[in-house]
Amino acid sequence: MADVLERVRAGGLLLPGRPVLVLLSGGRDSVCLLDVAVEIAGAERVAALHCNYGLRDAAAEDEAHCAALCGRLGVELHVRRPRRPDGTGTEPASPAGTGTQPASPAGNLQAWARDERYAAAAAIAADRGGDIAAGHTASDQVETVLYRLAASPGRRALLGMSAREGGLVRPLLAVTRDETAAHCAARGLAWREDPSNATREFARNRVRAELLPALRSLHPAAEANVLRTLELLRDEAAVLDAVVDSALEQAGEPPALEALQALPPALRRLALQRLADRSAGGQAPAVGHRTAEVLALREGGALDVGGGLRAEVRGGALRFGASHGRAAPHPDPARP
Repeated sequence: MADVLERVRAGGLLLPGRPVLVLLSGGRDSVCLLDVAVEIAGAERVAALHCNYGLRDAAAEDEAHCAALCGRLGVELHVRRPRRPDGTGTEPASPAGTGTQPASPAGNLQAWARDERYAAAAAIAADRGGDIAAGHTASDQVETVLYRLAASPGRRALLGMSAREGGLVRPLLAVTRDETAAHCAARGLAWREDPSNATREFARNRVRAELLPALRSLHPAAEANVLRTLELLRDEAAVLDAVVDSALEQAGEPPALEALQALPPALRRLALQRLADRSAGGQAPAVGHRTAEVLALREGGALDVGGGLRAEVRGGALRFGASHGRAAPHPDPARP
């Protein structure tokens, strides 16, 4: 228990006296996170949000469990009961934080639930200040990276989830799922089990139940090696980001199309992605595969690149904006 607490404290994402809103499902990870947040920030500075979607027979019991836990810890609990919109499908979403599009064009139930949760959290946090804390663990990080490698080609696939994305923090990214369970057991804190975590219908569960055991059979430290590689790549990404920033600064504001065309191919792709991200106000959908088309635009030309974004050339400069008839894409704090 002390080990988890001290590692989270050392991470600096939870601070004494700083308000934090914990996303509380009632599972082991969120229960552990809530307990640690109380220990570090103080119960009076901690609140919890539980979303009861009414999608499972045990939903009411999950809500009651969260209420009892918050009562025990002296934490204010916010409960939201969003109504599932008509037409929302049941196709499983990608793992938390993958940044991929839902698989079903008719709508994705998990994506809808995630959007509702983060919208409610943002509204509460705006009133009380502080951060929003999600219980993603090192185990979730490994599963996310492996899923991205299979489903989302590109550099981002290897960078995983960030410990901080704006007002969203993930204090447990250095802690495994087994360690959160051990912490809860040591503290006498019960948690709820979601039966859907065992079904192979969901991509994330297949990664956990099939892919990870296969990797461990190749090397017992497979998960640790994935996390170490992720750490190294994040360090190197910071250097690469500085190179991209320098190239865009030299290209002007807005950047001259000719200057972008003169960049090395890899730097062109990264520069266009950065411009798209800036336009989206966060992380835009991947546009690197459209680089050649975008840079082939002539004066006055435009190209929809996906995700509600359009590239346009005006006055010899390249700009990204919203596609006609659509609002600019809004970054999802759950998708770093």
